[in-house]
Amino acid sequence: MFDIFEQYMQQVSGVPKADLAMLREICIEKKLRKGQSLLHEGEIWSMNCFITSGCLRLYRTDKEGVEHTARFGIENWWMTDMESYIYQKPSEYNIEALSSSTAIVWTKAAWDEILNSSPAMKIFNDQLLQRAYIASQKRIFSLISSNATEKYFEFQKTYPNVFNKVPLHMVASYLGMSRETLSRIRREYAKL
Repeated sequence: MFDIFEQYMQQVSGVPKADLAMLREICIEKKLRKGQSLLHEGEIWSMNCFITSGCLRLYRTDKEGVEHTARFGIENWWMTDMESYIYQKPSEYNIEALSSSTAIVWTKAAWDEILNSSPAMKIFNDQLLQRAYIASQKRIFSLISSNATEKYFEFQKTYPNVFNKVPLHMVASYLGMSRETLSRIRREYAKL
């Protein structure tokens, strides 16, 4: 599992091998069954999670009991509840495996220690947070300004393999539309 993370880090960062070796020593490997949760609403999220295989989703349940998918995570992506992680407060979200999945996690204390001892890891972490913030801005703008068809095509571009792993109602939830609307768009797209 760590080899996948190491390859990812070599592609996206300038973190030295010595720092990667430290990360290897303090990581925890997780194997998740389909449907297994990594985080439950009300728990404090105190881990950094890198997905090495499979698919996870971050979702929240509203007052009526309806689930709303905030994001999906696939291989070589990070998954977290940022608010719970940073402020160490109970999470309003759940993280669930949508397929058999593997991930590497680091406790917040261990991750913070690495960030304090490695300038390269601090730079990498800052870049990771910046990319997450930019992705959030793009997602918000898409939700408030794009029509259903545009959202669908953007989803296809961002998550090209997710339709094979995720129930349609979860994709519809992520896109902020009904399952019926998503089905209609997919039918129209298939005719082209």
